[in-house]
Parts: sequence; structure tokens; C-alpha cells
Amino acid sequence: MQINLFKQRLLAGEPQFGLWLGLSETFSAEICAGAGFDWLLIDAEHGPNDLRTILAQLQAIEPYSSQPVVRPPQGDHVLIKQLLETGVQTLLIPMVETAEQATGLVQAMRYPPHGIRGVGSALARASRWGRIADYTHRANEQMCLLVQIETRTGYENLAEIMNIPGVDGIFFGAVDLAASYGLLGESNHPTIVSMIQSGLERVLKSGKYGGVLCADKQLAHRYQEAGARFIAVGVDSLLLSAATSALCAEYKTDLNQGGVPGSY
Repeated sequence: MQINLFKQRLLAGEPQFGLWLGLSETFSAEICAGAGFDWLLIDAEHGPNDLRTILAQLQAIEPYSSQPVVRPPQGDHVLIKQLLETGVQTLLIPMVETAEQATGLVQAMRYPPHGIRGVGSALARASRWGRIADYTHRANEQMCLLVQIETRTGYENLAEIMNIPGVDGIFFGAVDLAASYGLLGESNHPTIVSMIQSGLERVLKSGKYGGVLCADKQLAHRYQEAGARFIAVGVDSLLLSAATSALCAEYKTDLNQGGVPGSY
């Protein structure tokens, strides 16, 4: 039985630093896995991922120590079942707004009588196609549910959501949260930063841990002090975009200043 090391470390309160994967490519996923991040988020909400590309990236990441986390496009119980069958143990569900919604997500990740997950693991990679004989009896304890608070309604219902048994972590989505409060494009606005810090502190006091995506090192440190324990510090596509733009600008600027065409 594969032990969910991400969940173990989360419940122990250990800080874990991760990277967002949005390129939907096995090569880039494996390159990032070799960097040594504690966790890698395969994004199917905004990234062009489906079940097969997610599976391929899980296989690429598996030989490395980085733990995979998957964000589906929505908290649909049928899609959750399919993802769990591929071997995913940790899910980050976007746009969670109520305790009832969070309860349904907990149930979707667990076998009866504690949930509603369909029993068919003998056909699935999760049980190594039936080779893990007691998979159905042990799987529930390895499931890790992270719910994303990123709307005004979700934030207002934070107390009820974070106290649902089976919700293991609370992730604060700064970009959408800012938009929900009329601050589109201002994810680092002082009001939003203060709200996230307060939310992280409340989650910590409840005995659970929060998470964020923040590429600003100083701000990430502030969030960690407030209680964040799983922090994504970058996005693969943005890293590639920034690096290639900087490299191109460096050479094209030099060449153009010398009167030489900037393309080759």
C-alpha cells in the first residue's frame, strides 16, 4: 500500500514547498520532479489536462521524492472516483464554498460506509490491478482532501468548512479571492493579504493547516508564519515564460544595439 507522505507531513505540521504544473507534459513534469520539491500540483482546472495526461505525469513523477497533488476542474464525485483509481491520493478541489460541499467531497474520496466511492479498484492502477489485496480496507486512511477557499462565500463559511472531519487542509486562492472582493488582478492587495493571513491563523488554531500559491518570497514567509504548511512557490509555465523572455530580450537587445538583426 502506497503511504501518502504528503498527508503524513501535513498532519505533522511540517512545511512543504511545491511547484504548480500547468504544461501538461511528462518531460517537464519529470524535470520538475527532479528538482526536489516536496509536492507537485498537476492542474486540470486551468491547465490542459485530462485523465490520460494526469496519469502520464503521475508515472513520470513516481520515481522521485516529490509527492503528486491533483487539482480537478471541479469537485465532481464521478471525476474524483476516476482520479483516485489512477492512484491519486491527494486532491485540491477548487471553489469550495459550503460545509455541505466539503462533506460531499470527503464522502467522494472514501469507500462505504464512510463515503460513496464506487468499489472497482481491482481494475485500477490504485490497487496495482488487484495486487494490493487489502486496498479497499486501507485506502480511506491515505486519502488527503485539500479544499480551496477563493470566493467571498467560501471565506465567510471558513469556520464551518475547516471543521468538517476529513478535510485535511485549507488552500487560499488569492487571485480568485481578490476578484471576488472586487480587486481583480490584485492578489497581493493589502486587504487580501490580511484576509489570507487571518484565515491561515484560524485554520492553524483549529488544529489543521493551510496552504497558498505565492511566488513572492517575503510574502510566502509571512504566510508560513501565519500557519501555511503547504506552499507552492512557482508555476512551471510562468517560469519558462519568464526565462525565455529574459534570454531573448538579452540577446535581441545586444544585437539590435549593434545594428545586427535580432533574429537568427
